[in-house]
Amino acid sequence: MQSSTLRWCLISALLTLLFTIAYHPVSAVEFTFDLADNTEDCFFEEVRRNTTCYLEFQVSAGGQLDVDVTLTNPHGKLVYEQQRATFDSHQFTAEATGVYKVCFSNQFSSFSHKIVYVDFQVGEEPALPGIDEHATVLTQMETSSQSIHKSLNDILDAQTHHRLREAQGRKRAEELNEAVLVWSALETFIIIVIGFGQILILRGLFSNRKPSDTRYSQLR
Repeated sequence: MQSSTLRWCLISALLTLLFTIAYHPVSAVEFTFDLADNTEDCFFEEVRRNTTCYLEFQVSAGGQLDVDVTLTNPHGKLVYEQQRATFDSHQFTAEATGVYKVCFSNQFSSFSHKIVYVDFQVGEEPALPGIDEHATVLTQMETSSQSIHKSLNDILDAQTHHRLREAQGRKRAEELNEAVLVWSALETFIIIVIGFGQILILRGLFSNRKPSDTRYSQLR
């Protein structure tokens, strides 16, 4: 009897969760891409009117860690713009339904490519089922669930931050490794050239005869 009641409680909680997610539609696009030099990459997201959106970006590696960013609505109106920015965030409410375009430009750079992290969230995050509708004080289990939910979001943000730092550190290590290899190859080449030069100089010193030795051999 208790197992049946527990089963129905779990099914009811699952249905409530699905209904809450359906009632509060939210989508999030989070990715990292390589922006080549002298190019511009654009990304598109369909947004409904009066929907709250959040855009965040960060250049984790490449050049001076800067890009140009533009955000336009379906009618081509400029919603957000930044030039030579390393990181920034922007929250806005969609004024029209349609496809919004986010463009990242590296056209001012002629030789260095950039690695850019982008987080574009559409809609607000759904609350835990049954918590926001409370007219009374939350129970201990509901308070714990809300605290765990907040802690998980904090963990996700921390993981994202550490992933960006790891990517930036890895890129920097690769650049240092490449510089060390080039410098080592240059030093090796210089040592070889100096060695051959010393050998030629020593051979020249021992192969040239003294004038007295030359006259002595002629007299004989």
